[in-house]
Amino acid sequence: MLLAGGIASAHVTANVYGDDPEQGGYGAIVLRVPNEEAQVGTTKLEMTLDPEYGITSARTKPVPGWTAEVTETDDVVTKITWTAEEGHEIAAGSHSYEEFEFLIGALPDDVDTLVLPTAQTYSDGKTVNWEQPPTESAPERPAPVVELAESSGSGHGHGGTDEAEDAQGSEESTDASDGTARLLGGAGLVLGALGFGLGVGATLRARKAGKS
Repeated sequence: MLLAGGIASAHVTANVYGDDPEQGGYGAIVLRVPNEEAQVGTTKLEMTLDPEYGITSARTKPVPGWTAEVTETDDVVTKITWTAEEGHEIAAGSHSYEEFEFLIGALPDDVDTLVLPTAQTYSDGKTVNWEQPPTESAPERPAPVVELAESSGSGHGHGGTDEAEDAQGSEESTDASDGTARLLGGAGLVLGALGFGLGVGATLRARKAGKS
């Protein structure tokens, strides 16, 4: 599950839980961020995406106490930034970490490995850049990486467009069903009220006829 290079004992890594994302598909990735400092916490993360990847869509999963911002340049996603609200930073100490999940795509079809340089900023202003490519021998500050599988030709990929379209279709079908149910329910209420009114009218007429 851990798809990251380097030998550092505690560094920012990119994880994929499940099958590797496919080239040309969409990938759900989890950025795991440990805190290396003993006295200060992590308050900000900036993950950079190479414009050459041509990724046009990015969605982030909410992390309590953190805000996320997606930066685009010329309609291409180039950065995702997470910022901690006051009191929600990754706590000081080597045993503390947080995970930041995001979905990006479409993934490049001519790249085997995504390299995701990430800048980690601490509450004292110090910034550590996890940016060294995996090609370097035993990098001190390795960049998070994700391996891409060859396209299966199905158009799916990990969290791919077909799954997204299926989910959207399911939501639209549910919305349509809910709308139909509400329409039928409203019609039933109208018919019920009409029947009640007719019944009351018939009862009153019967009583008048009896008195006569």
